[in-house]
Amino acid sequence: MRKTDHLGGITAFVATAQHGSFTAAAERLGLTKSAVAKSVGRLEARLGVELFLRSTRRLSLTPDGERFLASSQSAIEILEQAEAELTSHIAEPSGRLRIDLPAAFGRQRILPHLLRTLRQYPELSMTVTFSERFVDPIEEGVDLVVRIGELADSSGLIGRRLTTQKLVICASHDYLQRSGVPAEPADMSHHQCIVGLRRNEPKIWLLKNSLGQVTRFTPPATHEFADGDAMLAAVLAGCGLSQLPLWLVGKYLASGELVEVLSGHAGGEMPVSALWPKSRQLLPKIRFMVDTLVKAAEEGLLD
Repeated sequence: MRKTDHLGGITAFVATAQHGSFTAAAERLGLTKSAVAKSVGRLEARLGVELFLRSTRRLSLTPDGERFLASSQSAIEILEQAEAELTSHIAEPSGRLRIDLPAAFGRQRILPHLLRTLRQYPELSMTVTFSERFVDPIEEGVDLVVRIGELADSSGLIGRRLTTQKLVICASHDYLQRSGVPAEPADMSHHQCIVGLRRNEPKIWLLKNSLGQVTRFTPPATHEFADGDAMLAAVLAGCGLSQLPLWLVGKYLASGELVEVLSGHAGGEMPVSALWPKSRQLLPKIRFMVDTLVKAAEEGLLD
């Protein structure tokens, strides 16, 4: 067997280690579960060590496997960088691009641009997921993520600000008739509030006073939803107050279905950013998609 044939086994091993199972690795690589398991088995036989501890319920890395994973990931990043540098002159994007988006914003504001790009460039394939949880692009093999909120420091990622979403507090007429209209932020402690569900993060609303100072307010979490569209549905159904982005509720405020409250404390904003691994920054497909989203933001299409 030629040494270059060993690369398939290393790729299968890294994907299995990153995703935790042969099944998930097979989906990631576009192979069968059996092919991935056999490839990893051949790699272990060649190396003369066990890389995984196998049980009926899960796979876990052995100490040798952990050491080999660190070396293998570094090697794969070097190969990806070499490929990116070699193909950086290519004008049209191609290959598979893996993108993770926030649910409501991703569907309403980002997805139309992705679909337009797919129609334009038939050599480009996409795997698109929607989630509100923190996704580590390096650990999970994702090429590009779009996230709302302040970015945590990460030496392995590059971030690009796309736009800023403006926030308003609103409720339905029905709810305000039943519960009254809050005059001050402190009044919200007596109201039902609909908040986003974020694991390991405090549930806060951003308020701005007459001096333009932004304060962080923790509302009572009467109802929690892990999706912006679900939060909007709950507000429209009269379930309580919520702070939501203007791009999501603007048409309902204009139609009168929703009413803004505490307008004197409006003005809170959340950044929207694109992030991708430093090791893949020169890949044409990533550079092209980031440029596409930046252009859309500059034209006001993401607001």
